[in-house]
Amino acid sequence: ASGCDVVNTQRRRTDAGHRSLYDHGFVRVAAAVPRLRVTDVVANVADTIDLLHRAADDSVALAVFPELGLVGYTSGDLLHQQVLLDAAVAGLCTIRDASVGLPTVAVVGLPMRQGQQLYNVAAVVHGGRVLGVVPKSYLPNYREFYEKRHFSAARSVRRDEIDVDGTSVPFGADLLFNATDIADFVLSVEIC
Repeated sequence: ASGCDVVNTQRRRTDAGHRSLYDHGFVRVAAAVPRLRVTDVVANVADTIDLLHRAADDSVALAVFPELGLVGYTSGDLLHQQVLLDAAVAGLCTIRDASVGLPTVAVVGLPMRQGQQLYNVAAVVHGGRVLGVVPKSYLPNYREFYEKRHFSAARSVRRDEIDVDGTSVPFGADLLFNATDIADFVLSVEIC
């Protein structure tokens, strides 16, 4: 696995005289599920940011949001519309900007294009930066799932960086994210 940017994930908090759970080798993780509106990126981003702020207020080190949560998993053939893809990346940038000054790392899902390939990805966001983007490795293609119709698997990635709003960001299924203030906390992301 390749290393990625180091993140400062969590301020320490003491409650009622008790030592922080972070002092005992634990981290607080939240699964955050916004009210999802299919293809309504603006509303989904607003709910995601609200939940990210709530997680930060609760001293959560890592908030994980749904797969394709910025557009909706059931977007179907609309995933091939450039206007939706552009809106998803703009939404990611809005979340990135909203993360400035927050101690919580967010993992958010969206579709992203690299070259001619479309990927189902999870972007790791913290402190006003997109730290890395992880494409989904294993695409289901049975019963109601037909992801291979829309997405390429991580094994088809040809470059280890992806452009996010003019910035090259690490891209791949083997990224590791190391915390600087929580001993031995290393994050890896795999979608579904």
